[in-house]
Amino acid sequence: MKTLIVYFSLDGNTEYMAERIGEHLDAGILRIDPVKKYRGKGFIKILLGGKDAVTGAKPALTPYDPQLENYDRVVIGFPVWASTFAPPVKTFIAENRDGLREKSLSAFCCEAGNGGEKALQELSEFIGKDFVSRAVFIEPKKRPSEENEGKLSGFLKELDGEE
Repeated sequence: MKTLIVYFSLDGNTEYMAERIGEHLDAGILRIDPVKKYRGKGFIKILLGGKDAVTGAKPALTPYDPQLENYDRVVIGFPVWASTFAPPVKTFIAENRDGLREKSLSAFCCEAGNGGEKALQELSEFIGKDFVSRAVFIEPKKRPSEENEGKLSGFLKELDGEE
C-alpha cells in the first residue's frame, strides 16, 4: 500500500516519529509548516500555540503539494496542544478533506502530558472518517522509553496488517 505521512512538528518529537514510521513503511513524507512560525520558548510558545488551538485557528501554510492521488493511505502526525491537534494540521485537513476521505487514514500524536486520545478523536471527527490505527507517544525524542517503543511496534503492526 503506497503511504504518505503528513506531519507538523514544533519541537522535533513528531518529526522523529514520522521519520521512523516512514522508514518502516517506505513512505513518502510531507512536512507541513505555517507561514508564520510559532516562536518563543517554554511557556510563551505553549501559550501562543495553545491559544491558536483553542480558538480553532487555521494558519496559512507554506506551499506544498500532497499529490494525494498517488497514495492509498495517509498517516497524519501532530503534537497535542491544549488537548487537541495543532492548528497547521487543521489547515491541511480543511484544504484536503475530500481527497483524504478517499484514503485509508491513520494518525499518531506526540504529547508532553495528556490529551492525545481526545485530540485523535477530534481530528477523526474533523475529517469525518475513522482511523484504521492510531497511537499516542509521550515525548519520544526527548524521553525515549520502552512504553513508546511498544506503542510504535503495535502501531506499525496495525499498519503492516492493513497492506
